[in-house]
Amino acid sequence: MILVIGDIIVDEFIWGDVTRISPEAPVPVVNVGKVDRRLGGSANVIRNLHALDAPSAMFGVVGDDEPGAWVHHRLGELSSDDSGVLTKTNNRPTAIKTRVIAQHQQIVRYDHEWNSNIDAVTQNWLLDAIRSKAEHASAIIISDYAKGVLTPELLRKLIPELQGKIIGVDPKPLNTAYYQGATFITPNLLEASQMAGMDNINDDKHVENMAKHLHQELGLAYILITRSERGMTLFDGKQCHHIPTAARDVFDVTGAGDTVIAVFTASLARGKSPLEAAKIANFAAGVVVGKVGTATADWQEIETMANTSHV
Repeated sequence: MILVIGDIIVDEFIWGDVTRISPEAPVPVVNVGKVDRRLGGSANVIRNLHALDAPSAMFGVVGDDEPGAWVHHRLGELSSDDSGVLTKTNNRPTAIKTRVIAQHQQIVRYDHEWNSNIDAVTQNWLLDAIRSKAEHASAIIISDYAKGVLTPELLRKLIPELQGKIIGVDPKPLNTAYYQGATFITPNLLEASQMAGMDNINDDKHVENMAKHLHQELGLAYILITRSERGMTLFDGKQCHHIPTAARDVFDVTGAGDTVIAVFTASLARGKSPLEAAKIANFAAGVVVGKVGTATADWQEIETMANTSHV
């Protein structure tokens, strides 16, 4: 089982077409065709693990509201253990990101969210819930969306307690210091540059220096930096490996980082080497950016991408 800890968000999509401009203001009028919801934020990692047939358990916080109840229901549909998802009743609503999409393009996004840190009582509840499952976990994914669940206090206690397990972190620069002792992190280029205090330059040598700096500073086993059209760079503790992108068409990068850490972690848990796991995650990223909205990739899609890619 892979444990996922972090900020749960509901991704809502309003799909439609634009055929005219509003007479009220210079904005497009979207004729709505359908509305759907998907697990987002850290919970999108659960969706990706389910696509890989990897058992999972989610740990986080939702509000005492209809979207929060939907999160519990949807996790159940994905056969993910939701006993570590706390329903809060003190004016902390479930986070929702609503995207309006027309002609396969995102027109606008609006967010309903609460970014304040969870209180000490909630932190302790989550820690106890994680401890009750950690013994049977093959890996742990810490998915940080900086929405208040992964507080400095929780991270300071959590990572040392999980030593001996695979601990992957999808990071936010704000919490850099608190990822000390994780197995690996998977920042994008901008996040890596901010975490390392270096210029955001997508040059191989420069990215190698970022990776080595963060590897040493945080005591990591390895680091995987995603670089958009330049693919990925893996530093495995000995050398850097630059992996060209496998993407052929890029429609939407929403949630691609969740796919990368889910596939990378699941591959490591299956016994793959860091370089093998990174290559598999790269193919998975190539699959999901070719879809619209928060998407997933299963093993068959990943294998097809690998077989048809020139990487």
